[in-house]
Amino acid sequence: MTIKHNQQIQHNHFRKDWQRRVRCHFDQPGRKLRRRNARHAKAVAVAPRPVDKLRPIVRCPGIKYNRRVRAGRGFSLAELKVPIPQLPQSRTSSHTVKQALTLHFLPQQEAGIPRKLAPTIGISVDPRRANLSTEGLVSNVERLKAYRARLILFPRKSGQHKTLDASAEEVKAAEEEHGKIIKNLSKVLPIENISKEDAVGEVERDEIGEGTEDAYVTLRKARSDARLVGVREKRAKAKAEDAQATKK
Repeated sequence: MTIKHNQQIQHNHFRKDWQRRVRCHFDQPGRKLRRRNARHAKAVAVAPRPVDKLRPIVRCPGIKYNRRVRAGRGFSLAELKVPIPQLPQSRTSSHTVKQALTLHFLPQQEAGIPRKLAPTIGISVDPRRANLSTEGLVSNVERLKAYRARLILFPRKSGQHKTLDASAEEVKAAEEEHGKIIKNLSKVLPIENISKEDAVGEVERDEIGEGTEDAYVTLRKARSDARLVGVREKRAKAKAEDAQATKK
């Protein structure tokens, strides 16, 4: 069993001049100060830009933690350039993702941010990430739109105004209100989880739809069938071969 974390060392028969390999942290107050100075230097260097990047809302992996949301690595290419779909009344399950993503899109509600432009304006991009639900796609597109509405792009060169650059009035107002410029995106566009009071609710027996009485058992059985499909195929094949051998 490997030793992990700062635990007691069992059966400590030390070799190899262990006194030189002991790590102490007597400089903890100094490291704390250096980290603080480094954060301040970074904020000064990137000003008036925020110190962090905009990141998407993703769900934690696994059955145990997928009820929670957290910040992801970066926005997918579909979220950057895809319009918001018209959602049906019922919630979309994971089995109907492909059908849901092929719905008609509303052209007036789209993020419309090119993938090469996004990293230059403080948006983190992850081209490997795939959207597994329509709800997640829509929420991240709305997050991009909220960020884009607050964004003020200063011109790179004075006198050269590009399409996405802010107007002269907006730039002047931003320079006058320098103290009110956002320095941390996570405080302005936070990622919040549902509270325990709102997440847990009681369902009456009359409200349960037909065929969904044993929903938990059905989900457990579906996961079990997906996990054991290879074992069962191998077992059935071996049984068929044994039956054929006994006939001979």
